[in-house]
Amino acid sequence: MIPFSPPRIDQKIIDEVTDTLRSGWITTGPKTKRFEKELAAWCQVPAMLCLNSATAGLEIMLRWFGIQEGDEVILPAYTYSATANVIMHCGAKPVFVDVDPDNFNITAANIEKAITYRTRVIMPVDFGGLPCDYDAITALAKSYAHLFVPRTEEQRLLGRILILSDAAHSVGARYKGKLVGALCDVSVFSFHAVKNLTTAEGGAISLNLPAPFDNVEIYKELCILTLHGQNKDALAKMQKGNWRYDIVVAGYKCNMTDIAAAIGLIELARYESDTLVRRKEIFQRYDEALGKFEWAQLPVWQTPHAQSSYHLYPLRIKNINEQQRDQIIKEMADAEIALNVHFIPVPMTSFYQRLGYALTNYPVALDNYQREISLPVFYDLTNEQIDTVVTALQKKVEAILLKQHA
Repeated sequence: MIPFSPPRIDQKIIDEVTDTLRSGWITTGPKTKRFEKELAAWCQVPAMLCLNSATAGLEIMLRWFGIQEGDEVILPAYTYSATANVIMHCGAKPVFVDVDPDNFNITAANIEKAITYRTRVIMPVDFGGLPCDYDAITALAKSYAHLFVPRTEEQRLLGRILILSDAAHSVGARYKGKLVGALCDVSVFSFHAVKNLTTAEGGAISLNLPAPFDNVEIYKELCILTLHGQNKDALAKMQKGNWRYDIVVAGYKCNMTDIAAAIGLIELARYESDTLVRRKEIFQRYDEALGKFEWAQLPVWQTPHAQSSYHLYPLRIKNINEQQRDQIIKEMADAEIALNVHFIPVPMTSFYQRLGYALTNYPVALDNYQREISLPVFYDLTNEQIDTVVTALQKKVEAILLKQHA
């Protein structure tokens, strides 16, 4: 069996987690704080807040910015449901736009068509790990500042549409020399079990807001907001005689634990020098093997300005339909090779269809979805396994194409 994306769990991670269990600090404590500081230093941002998921991070930032009923948030139609759901939780309206036919990402040109006086936030998604064109998106947001009428102090200070990046896929990716996390106002990472850098479950908010914002003070505010609105965390309360606390806001519960952070610390220490190196080698081997087939539309994972984190290898098969794509995946599964599809675009799901959305309104997203197959990518995937995947895929695809033209 060749799995799709198992986590890398080795002795280093086991030892670090064991050390955490023995320390007595299994909830938010010293390792979570250390993980935050190391992430912030690596991304070269003022502050980083670790949470229990990227989804929580996106919603917290929407709420921090004052998003509410009547507001609109622009996002790509080609994304996972979490990106849209958090907008719904705030009572606002998701405004989907189509994506680039080459790389699955949202474009400034498509965003501009959707901007209205109700637009409060743009949520780019770095699909598969390839950063969006953040300079163009930020310039667009600034150019429409004249339409932006602030309702909260945070909105007044920014004076324009907030750029809130769903960077769930793109930890370690680069755009014009900078790491994702430092490319726009706020970026949110995911450390879910299938991500390149995992904490089992988890996420982080990378704070990079411009002056006059004080990102460190916002970090402190968010620490309270994400822990019930309590003005002291467990680490602070454990200091002698420091038990007394206050609830200063009706907060949420989405803090990261030290058990999760322990995994993240090991993953981060070897991420650029080891994890990303191997994942890039896997992408290159797939490119070399699949590039000779006319039916294979290879993914874009680097451009003159952007370098992917090599999270997904989203192969598109030319001249097939959705049913044929599904048949290929099933037949590969029968051969003990796990493939996946990223994603069922949000406007195609039943909940959003009931709200009046339809994927047919986003023809590029529809076309990408119908032909996309994500190939296995994980650290321990061997070259021999890659070759096995390609050989099996070639047989399945060419058999379907031959039957189609018979």
